[in-house]
Amino acid sequence: MTVPTTAGTTAPAGTPEATGMPETATLRTPASVPLEQRTFRTQLAQAFAMFRNRKSIAGLIILGVFVLVAILADWIAPYGATEKDRSALRQAPTFEHWLGTTHMGEDVLSQIIFGTRGVIVVGFLSAAIATVIAITIGVISGYVRGWKSESLSALTNVFLVIPGIPLIIIIASQFENPPLIVIAAVLGLTGWAWGARVLRAQTMSLRNRDFIQAARANGEPLRRIITVEMLPNLMALIASSFVGTVTAAILGLTTLAFIGVIPVSNLNWGTILFWAQQNGAFPRLWWWYVPAGLCIAIIGVALSLINFGIDEYVNPRLRSAGERARAMKKKGLDVNDAVTAVRSVPKSGGQPTTEPTTTQNQK
Repeated sequence: MTVPTTAGTTAPAGTPEATGMPETATLRTPASVPLEQRTFRTQLAQAFAMFRNRKSIAGLIILGVFVLVAILADWIAPYGATEKDRSALRQAPTFEHWLGTTHMGEDVLSQIIFGTRGVIVVGFLSAAIATVIAITIGVISGYVRGWKSESLSALTNVFLVIPGIPLIIIIASQFENPPLIVIAAVLGLTGWAWGARVLRAQTMSLRNRDFIQAARANGEPLRRIITVEMLPNLMALIASSFVGTVTAAILGLTTLAFIGVIPVSNLNWGTILFWAQQNGAFPRLWWWYVPAGLCIAIIGVALSLINFGIDEYVNPRLRSAGERARAMKKKGLDVNDAVTAVRSVPKSGGQPTTEPTTTQNQK
């Protein structure tokens, strides 16, 4: 199916636009940057174009709200995280306590706000550690050849089979009060292998491309080939790996807190669920555990939307389908309905006429 093109553009002689004939529907895409004008900045801008679709924008907005809550927790929380109100024990939501109180009179809303800080810190710190390791090992093992590549690939395979949560339980047992930085470091050190495998496979495909061969023939150092030529082309996979690691780290943190591995002093959403379970809040005291569970679900949805948006950008079929649907919506067309497209058919006398053809979109 086709959609009308934008008007006001110049066209060569002999084309329907130049002769005044109606345009047939086409999909126009932005012109790519010429090869001689490509710089690291332009390549980086094209790489981050993955965050311009609606799914990624919606996910980034939701995630940004949680980040702001974590940063401004001291100012927006109505009470302290451990501040107690003895006159309101196990109280349902009221105007004084919007999400109710715990068995000790602690405000649930304030605990969720302060607990957001631990979730965001562990999620992003562990993802940053895992992403740096994945890029270093994955790209280098994919670019070099011989025993170096095989050795790094074997190291990646070893970390693929290392169980993360049991290792964290063992390490956490060595500390009386393990800080969140230690937990984030262990989650990052055990979560980089999958991203490294994906980056290695893509790097092995890129190393045989013409622009990489040209850079190597010009005597470019390995550092510049990787940072300037390869990394911008791998940015979508790197971003997807980062988002997936954040999701896994948040789920790992809340799981460890819920089973009681992380001390209660490290407040997060999993800690709230742990205390709710320990004090018999299920199912009667819903205000104690439902908000924390919803926060975990909402941030998971936000990260999934970002990942879906990245996948739509990386996959050419999904990207072209999304661009076509958005172009149709701008013209007021419904992608799920039958559309009559008008095609130009020149008559023998030189005057154009129109011939309606009906097409049906596949659902």
